[in-house]
Amino acid sequence: MTTTTTDPPLLRCEALRVGYGGQAILPAIDLTIHAGEFWAVIGRNGSGKSTWFKTALGLMPPVSGRVRWPSGEVPLSYLGQRLSFDDLYPVTALQVVAMARGRGWSFLRPFSGDSAPAREALAAVDAAALAGRTFRSLSEGQKQRVLIARMLAGGAKIAFLDEPTAAMDAVAELEVMMLIDRLRRERGMAVVIVSHHLGVTRRFAERVLFVDDDSDTVITGTTDEVFAHPTFAARYGEHARA
Repeated sequence: MTTTTTDPPLLRCEALRVGYGGQAILPAIDLTIHAGEFWAVIGRNGSGKSTWFKTALGLMPPVSGRVRWPSGEVPLSYLGQRLSFDDLYPVTALQVVAMARGRGWSFLRPFSGDSAPAREALAAVDAAALAGRTFRSLSEGQKQRVLIARMLAGGAKIAFLDEPTAAMDAVAELEVMMLIDRLRRERGMAVVIVSHHLGVTRRFAERVLFVDDDSDTVITGTTDEVFAHPTFAARYGEHARA
């Protein structure tokens, strides 16, 4: 999907400063996310990535500035690094996907509504055969496919993904990133992903938010612009040219 500047933004950060206890940890952030865009959030551990993520999602209040949703209420999805029930409950892949559509769902009262949307979402990520398998029995790559299917079943227009390939080998990581990119283009979703893998980021992301609290730096722009920035290059050295 090609995005033009006439498309209404999904999310806008306006002079947004994030932090804790009223103390900002980064300079003001200004950025606009449109439907269909692929954003990467880059920075070393503890640089402020998660703080921005939580503030953008409304889980933390901004120190100053604001987060706006110019298109009105937008269905969004957040995919963290790990789900707390991975090894505790024998839920199936289909039940995990159905969580996106079942109000009041709990492990003691499994979802019992129409499973067709969940099955369609699993098919969309080439994981229909996993429907009856327990989530905890799946490989890391298979788990991520199921979680991406849950995102689709919920009708997300913007997806926030926090290191979705962190526990995968290189082959599985590439497969999942290609899947995310394909779904983004087919469905016009905006994708905002945290990743430490610069090579993968450069291959898939169109735009980058680079944050670095050590140097009190925030840079936004196209992937090529950010990777070429002197501060980014100084932080990552040879890896910035990968």
